[in-house]
Amino acid sequence: MQAIQAFIERQGGPEVIDWREVTLDKPGPGQVLLRHTAIGLNYIDIYHRDGTYPVQLPGGLGLESAGEVIAVGEGVHGFQPGDRVATFGPERTAYASARLVSAASLFKLPPTIDDETAAAALLKACTVEMLVERCAKVEAGWPVLVHAAAGGVGLILVQWLKAIGATVIGTVSTEAKEHAAHAAGADHVIRYKNDDVAAHVREITDGQGVPVTFDGIGMATWDVSLKATARRGLIVSYGNAGGPVTGVNLGILAQHGSQFVTRPTLFDYYHLPGERAAGAARVFEMIESGAVQITVGQRYSLQDAARAHADLEAGRTTGSSLLIP
Repeated sequence: MQAIQAFIERQGGPEVIDWREVTLDKPGPGQVLLRHTAIGLNYIDIYHRDGTYPVQLPGGLGLESAGEVIAVGEGVHGFQPGDRVATFGPERTAYASARLVSAASLFKLPPTIDDETAAAALLKACTVEMLVERCAKVEAGWPVLVHAAAGGVGLILVQWLKAIGATVIGTVSTEAKEHAAHAAGADHVIRYKNDDVAAHVREITDGQGVPVTFDGIGMATWDVSLKATARRGLIVSYGNAGGPVTGVNLGILAQHGSQFVTRPTLFDYYHLPGERAAGAARVFEMIESGAVQITVGQRYSLQDAARAHADLEAGRTTGSSLLIP
């Protein structure tokens, strides 16, 4: 089978993304030949491309995709040609029209969830499930701060938190994103370019601060997160869009009220097959029930991946972005 696949020979800006035509062999033991119908764009793809996260070179890009099983290799059980499936990695080769992928990384899609929704949601929604229910263990009635509340993960976070009964305070950069966060259910939305976020959060919470802050921005919001989080509260730092948090003196956590901080990654919480299966089932349940609706804000052709990366880095996107082969 012929396919087009992205590859990078060095890490850098969007211009390092190149393309090649490949011939895919029959799947080997444990593998599936997957034809893509939609590919999810995620900020971790930028970290792999720009050098924030070291990767083996030359190599591919992209973790998240949905499509149709074309053929299965020896020893593959539970999948057959024609099945609709999705994956969020860890194989880093999703920017492709087709690829060989480990069957163990695939999830069979329910009939009610279309391919674009799956590709836009799986990695982000599983990340949200992990952040809310396994990492922070948010309880009903808690006020919670969500940075970048109108982003791909942010919109899902807002909806998930509202579904379990939390009060959501979101931060955004523009009026359009403020509307998007409110539409997703955020109780309070703060335009961080105009307002003192920490002071506003303290005002909303009667001076207490929030017990949990979800911070996908990183260094640019680290100080705000410290000031907005309550005594003995938890800062969940899960992204580096504003630069990685480095050089932290642990004493600063004591100065802000004996706070806790964690830097979780999805694959540590979805390490065992049972953990992966349970998390994906919970995500599908939330989407099928309507509690979480997936917003696809942008669609790009597959070979426009460099432009998609530039838009995501510049904050020009809302919700999830897809690459369409």
